[in-house]
Amino acid sequence: MSQATTTRRPRPAAITLTPAAEQRVAKLMAQAPADAIGVKLSTPRRGCSGLAYSVDYVTTEDKFDEKIETSGGTFYVDGGSILYLIGSTMDWVEDDFTAGFTFANPNAKGACGCGESFTV
Repeated sequence: MSQATTTRRPRPAAITLTPAAEQRVAKLMAQAPADAIGVKLSTPRRGCSGLAYSVDYVTTEDKFDEKIETSGGTFYVDGGSILYLIGSTMDWVEDDFTAGFTFANPNAKGACGCGESFTV
């Protein structure tokens, strides 16, 4: 009896970073504290819609986090936030008045008027 082998295709990343977002991650890592190993996206509960996007330096790797290697450095997605973010695209946008990460999240069912929080 032969043993069957299965070939699994690589799992796609939970979130896609645009080239501008990857460049911003690279810039953040160039300015990072010495103990930072990457940048992490999470969705803490806050704001008037329930969840918010939070991007912070990370100093330790959590086994439940999604690890995405980008040209700009290591990017992590909080393990507890992945279900809210699958299929999302993260971008970095700058104009004359503001600069920040933006998210195209197909899981978001609504957002507050100021754009700081969302609901799924």
